[in-house]
Amino acid sequence: MQQVNIHTSTKTYPVFIGNGAIQQLRDIIHEAEDNYTSFMVITDGTVAKHHLDAFHEHTALEPMFEKIVPSGEKAKTFDVYEDCLTSALENKLDRKSLIISFGGGAVGDLAGFVASTYMRGIRFIQVPTTILAHDSAVGGKVAINHPLGKNMIGAFHQPEAVVYDLDFLQTLPEHEVRSGFAEVIKHSLISDEKFYYWLKEEILSLDKMNDSQMLKFLTKGIQIKGSVISEDERETGIRAYLNFGHTLGHAIEAEAGYGKVTHGEAVAIGILFALQLSTQLLGLDFNIEVFKNWLKSLGYETTIPAGLSNEQLLERMKQDKKAVNGSIRFVLLEKVGVPALIEVEEKVLLMNMKKFVEEGEFDD
Repeated sequence: MQQVNIHTSTKTYPVFIGNGAIQQLRDIIHEAEDNYTSFMVITDGTVAKHHLDAFHEHTALEPMFEKIVPSGEKAKTFDVYEDCLTSALENKLDRKSLIISFGGGAVGDLAGFVASTYMRGIRFIQVPTTILAHDSAVGGKVAINHPLGKNMIGAFHQPEAVVYDLDFLQTLPEHEVRSGFAEVIKHSLISDEKFYYWLKEEILSLDKMNDSQMLKFLTKGIQIKGSVISEDERETGIRAYLNFGHTLGHAIEAEAGYGKVTHGEAVAIGILFALQLSTQLLGLDFNIEVFKNWLKSLGYETTIPAGLSNEQLLERMKQDKKAVNGSIRFVLLEKVGVPALIEVEEKVLLMNMKKFVEEGEFDD
């Protein structure tokens, strides 16, 4: 069991990581300074099928209400958000109630946004069940999607705690493992060259990772994110670096249709593209071909999906939260561990996207 404490300007809270960590949840709740009056767990159908009985067995919280939502990005819609608020009202949750997010990143984003807006904000706890959620469960960014952009409707609302039980990861399908591991790669590239090379040497197959490896890279990823948000909770500066790979990644997700390409798989393509831009614009010294081959060996696609227009992706990127007055800003690398936020001209982006697609088609 590992514990990482997250310090922000508004709150300090623990993250427990390890096999059997769910047993910490009751202690966290009972040790709260202000007693909770009721509980609502928000989860999706897939997680409920595999793990909800075990969740109730280990927590035994009363009164507990369940809200089961669609899986993946389909959970992050206005309709589902409203439905969750309706359930909270029907079950008479009050300002001393607690919402528990039990699921992956999408459920966490939704449940956190419900908690941030219900009665102007009530407390919530994150219980992640995916590798991807090691990134999204920490830091307090909660949101739902809009047809014109991902995570455009949201808030900053820190959890009371994060309880990360690795036992819940055992049922993850391969594409979800791949989706989550892309965020681990991102954390290494923006912060720690040694961590990046450790990943590259240790993780040669996503279906053969052991608990010890997962505990190490998940803990390290959470520590990296925690150090960033402790300096910049509300993304006014360096927290933007955590979006490395996300500018193009989010555009791919939105343009393909939410859920058609997983978040992490889109981000992996975005990371590869950002590395290409970094070599051209910032002189990054990095063997992109070796990195690309590693991604391929792990099962990632390494070019923009067929059928997506570069011009439409460009328009999507103009709606990115880092964009200012329609100017597109990318997180790039001066070197591994040294990110920078750079404004990139449209013509430069289009030229590089064309090259990126052509090289991908040639390699295949």
